[in-house]
Amino acid sequence: MSEKWKVRDNAEPYFVTFAVNGWVDVFTRNVYRDIFCESVSYCQANKGLELYAWVLMTNHVHMIIGSAGTPAISDIVRDLKKYTSVHITRAIIANDQESRKEWMLNIFGRSAADSIKHEKYLFWQENYHPVQLSNADIFKQKMDYIHDNPVRAGFVFEAPHYLYSSATDFCGGKGLLRLEAV
Repeated sequence: MSEKWKVRDNAEPYFVTFAVNGWVDVFTRNVYRDIFCESVSYCQANKGLELYAWVLMTNHVHMIIGSAGTPAISDIVRDLKKYTSVHITRAIIANDQESRKEWMLNIFGRSAADSIKHEKYLFWQENYHPVQLSNADIFKQKMDYIHDNPVRAGFVFEAPHYLYSSATDFCGGKGLLRLEAV
């Protein structure tokens, strides 16, 4: 990762994006979305992940995150990506109803062939480009961007109607994942 894209202050929240290799639309199936959400919940409960806003799209995720101390944000992101990569890939392999299985595994396999660290499959793109949110205006701009993603994609007319997002939480409802107070 270049020097530009590093977490420098674990006391600040960061905007991060993870994209699936080949921009494959993996998260069109509940089983894969559930693995991602369960992993985020685990990281919140056991690794100090602080989640402020999020959206899970069909092939990428945007989040505003922080760390409750140790481990560092970069370590939490590494563990989250590693766990979800392994378990979502396993779920794809085990899913007899997955019509796109061979195609997806071929893309993830080719991505791994270009990687030094991965032997068989590489689910996520390597980077996550953390952007430090050092003031309230930048934080709000990124949060609005996150929540408007499903609207811009044409999935819903209003952001709070998208289930895999924190937009509902900011409109008085209760979303799928626990959020930190903003």
